[in-house]
Amino acid sequence: MIQDIAPKIYKNEYQPQLPGPGDHLLFYEGRKILVKKDGPYIKLPVYEEGCAEEPRYLFAIDEKKFFLGGGQDIDPFLKQGYQYEDIRILRTGESKHLRFAGVTGWQLFQWYESRRFCGRCGASMVHDDKERMMRCPECGLMEFPKICPAVIIAVTDGDRILMSKYAGREYTSYALLAGFAEVGESIEETVKREVMEEVGLKVRNLTYYKSQPWSFSDTLLFGFFCQLDGSDQIRLDRQELSLAEWVNREEIKEQPDDLSLTNEMMQVFKRGEEPCHRN
Repeated sequence: MIQDIAPKIYKNEYQPQLPGPGDHLLFYEGRKILVKKDGPYIKLPVYEEGCAEEPRYLFAIDEKKFFLGGGQDIDPFLKQGYQYEDIRILRTGESKHLRFAGVTGWQLFQWYESRRFCGRCGASMVHDDKERMMRCPECGLMEFPKICPAVIIAVTDGDRILMSKYAGREYTSYALLAGFAEVGESIEETVKREVMEEVGLKVRNLTYYKSQPWSFSDTLLFGFFCQLDGSDQIRLDRQELSLAEWVNREEIKEQPDDLSLTNEMMQVFKRGEEPCHRN
């Protein structure tokens, strides 16, 4: 998955400091990131290739630090072949740890951009010196990075799995059911509610698989396998899905995508390696 960058180690401790040679600067413009394409590889700007006004420390991978660049002139980088590309470019290509760094930095960039002013009193927010937090100097409101819990759901029935396609989205390949947790419900209750809302089915024997940070949507995903409970007749929510259908294990296609929890869970089911359900 996108966060699986071993043997490299992601270090997200907040340690404000200045960049040095070999450290990376991350520049964003809306949904675009400044990158250089070199064959199958994606490269991110390096400190010695240009400069950054008031760089904001984000995290480190091994000994290389990553900083959020300011809004200064990026001509030195453009002259060296860097250009703004849609953030989706980070879903493909080599240098997986740089792709992970790019999308994780983008999540923090979006959060910083949306927290410039206090949501309670309207004053300008300031960066805290000790932790990754925005603080209002007037009313004391504290804001931490936005992380939304959500579920990925593999509904199974013997050698069949329920696969779906989203309605009205750029991503048009098969996916599993998914949805965000609501206020006041457990993550297991989210699974049952989302399945009922999207396809009108009941499920039982929920088995947790694993989790994944998904910075493309500020999400922390929780993957579950579960079994169909009762009728297999699908009642499709067409506002959320364009298609939902039962697919036999052997009919699931191999995917080159190694980034998503969704794809990993589909391939796990295809190989018959899904976790045992609790009775």
